Amino acid sequence: MKDYHINIFYSEDDGGYIADIPDLRHCSAFGKNPEEALCEVLKAKEAWLEAALASGKTIPDPRYHPLIYGVA
Repeated sequence: MKDYHINIFYSEDDGGYIADIPDLRHCSAFGKNPEEALCEVLKAKEAWLEAALASGKTIPDPRYHPLIYGVA
């Protein structure tokens, strides 16, 4: 099974790192460093998927792939 792409970037406004999963709408997390942001977004992903299943919503297939993956 393929997994969802995760973006991690520094936010000056927030003073830390943001991790998000583009395929899971509004699924993101904050961390003081990239590792913490990743750990937190993985928790958020599990919560997002559990909530979607509990409410009968469709779980999207992983589809997001940054353009850089196509350059090689």
